[in-house]
Amino acid sequence: MRTKVSLIALAVSFAVHAQEIETITVNADLRNIELEQLPGSATVVDSQAIKDEGGEHFEQILDSIPNLNWSGATSRPRYFQIRGVGEQEDYKGAPNSSVGFIVDDIDLSGLGMAASLYDLQQVEVLRGPQGTQYGANALAGLIYVKSMDPSDEFESGLTATLAEDNQQTYGGYVSGAATDTLNYRVMVHSNQQDGFRDNLYLGRDDTNARDELTLRTKLLWQPSDRLQAKLTFLHADLDNGYDAWTLDNNGFDTITDNPGEDSQRTNGASLNLNYDINEALALRAITSWSNTHATHAYDGDWANDDYWADRTCYGEPCVYVYNWSKALKRDTLSQELRLSSREAGRIFAGTTDWLVGVYANDLQESNYLAITEAYDASGSYFSDQSSDYDADSQAVFGQLDSSLGRWTLSAGLRLEQRDASYRDSKGEAFDTDESMWGGHLSASYQFNADHNGYVRVARGYKAGGFNMGLPEFLSDKTQYDTETLYNYEIGLKSRWLDGALTSALALFYMDRQDQQVEASVQEPGSGDFVLYTSNATDSNNYGAELELNYQVTESLQLHGSVGWLETEYGDYVLQLGEDSFRDLSGRELAHAPNYQFAVGATYRHDQGWFANVNLSGKDEFYYSDSNDSVSAPYQVLDAKIGYEANSWSLYLWGRNLTDEKYGVRGFYFGNEPDQDWADKQYIRYGDPQQFGVTFNYDYF
Repeated sequence: MRTKVSLIALAVSFAVHAQEIETITVNADLRNIELEQLPGSATVVDSQAIKDEGGEHFEQILDSIPNLNWSGATSRPRYFQIRGVGEQEDYKGAPNSSVGFIVDDIDLSGLGMAASLYDLQQVEVLRGPQGTQYGANALAGLIYVKSMDPSDEFESGLTATLAEDNQQTYGGYVSGAATDTLNYRVMVHSNQQDGFRDNLYLGRDDTNARDELTLRTKLLWQPSDRLQAKLTFLHADLDNGYDAWTLDNNGFDTITDNPGEDSQRTNGASLNLNYDINEALALRAITSWSNTHATHAYDGDWANDDYWADRTCYGEPCVYVYNWSKALKRDTLSQELRLSSREAGRIFAGTTDWLVGVYANDLQESNYLAITEAYDASGSYFSDQSSDYDADSQAVFGQLDSSLGRWTLSAGLRLEQRDASYRDSKGEAFDTDESMWGGHLSASYQFNADHNGYVRVARGYKAGGFNMGLPEFLSDKTQYDTETLYNYEIGLKSRWLDGALTSALALFYMDRQDQQVEASVQEPGSGDFVLYTSNATDSNNYGAELELNYQVTESLQLHGSVGWLETEYGDYVLQLGEDSFRDLSGRELAHAPNYQFAVGATYRHDQGWFANVNLSGKDEFYYSDSNDSVSAPYQVLDAKIGYEANSWSLYLWGRNLTDEKYGVRGFYFGNEPDQDWADKQYIRYGDPQQFGVTFNYDYF
């Protein structure tokens, strides 16, 4: 009898949970579709998950998202790889991202550092080409960051964190109604810490510091039921150091005499206007602007004059100086207009919604590259180069969505024209003119209220470009072609146990044609490199993503995800020197681990006690296509405990509890003249073990 009563109670509990399930809307989709109805693989990390797992920057939630990897070539992640597709760095050349990165409709692709986690509504990661919606910047997929919208009622909050590494993080927000039709929200967030490095030569522990400030203001104007306008202002100022590399790969004790810089100051704004013209038509206009100044600089010899003088090069004390700096200024302005059907405007006997749109974008970027180097006692050599890049893009796109009983069919197409020009102080000039297209076809089938399956075919594209400063033996690599990617996917999204358990499974196959491959060629006897991009014939990626969320009881929630990925080049030989070649045929792609996983649990007692634990990990992966330098597989364990009252909460947390030493970026080249420039693996490591305490106060 006791067993029967327990089963009844458990069933009632599951039914309660099913009623409490919150509908998650994917804002990055053209029609703001619900996540469980989206015909594609996507992860949405909502505000509660962000708060539970903690962290001050987008970097802290990256490893919980299947088949999303990132490159640690900067102080905060800027370069991402989805299903093995994406860039690892951008030291030279025109901006050309494979993974889109958008914050509140402000396009920051390639500038992902400006991503504070505070006061966010959700983070969306769409895997696979998003050619219909976003065109050339979403070949591999899209990361969309959405902050909290203004509230109708007054609310405010404060947060404060003190932690090891001299971390001090403070934030606050205030939101409410300014008038009957105008609501506002203002947020400020500041994070400062030393950066987990000790510079033994300079006697400092802040040469890799993080000094990050984010300000965000939102205004929501709703003069009528038919019109809504949302205006967002963003200011992100990250004045970070960059002193992350060591010659002996100890990872945390540096000896540079000229520590680097990795700063970014972004000002941006977006205006999102929605107007219901009548019962049949709706108009949406999205205007976006951003201005970014960024500097990335590093001490390339990773040491100091005294260190090198104690070593012998060619029978004399070594001389080695290499300082590299790139200052960037980027301005982006875009306008998008969408006209879509409402209920009365559906076509084909009321079964089909339609949407058409136009898009225009102007991107202007200037760079100033400066290098100081010395290899003998004759003195140092200084070189510099300024460049200007301008790209104008125009696109038209459309989408049809038909509901036919249990079937939902979707078709989308985008046509894009891009004109680009490049000029630099070395006299090099390039002009390109490209016509590109992408789109998708999908079919979803609702088996019943709990199971929705889909198949999807999508075509993405990435604009071609040009290489500058090439030696004679690479003269045929001056330009590279547009890359295309076909993604074939099948998936099933389900609810089990009356909604207490949800699952999302996707299987995919990706066919990349004219794949753009980044390569580096080291100049003999120096720290200089020739960087260029070329086209491989093709490559193939396939794998799966599985995500689970289980509300075991009212107090206990379990979650887990796993990404499986197999990648392989077709027939391709990469040129690394005048008489040096590297056959990549059949090899795996860089930054494409075979597996990634994350498992976790959250416990909330009705008396206010809280606990959260998360374990994430990934397999080894190649750091680059130019060599066989490989990372080591690793796992990172995080935990958080605390107490939550009605208006305040206090947490004690720990990250990387086992103090795992794991690589996030690696190079394989010669950087030690006393070793005759012998090639060697150098690794930049992720953050070590850290403990801290966080206090939150919210007033509603």
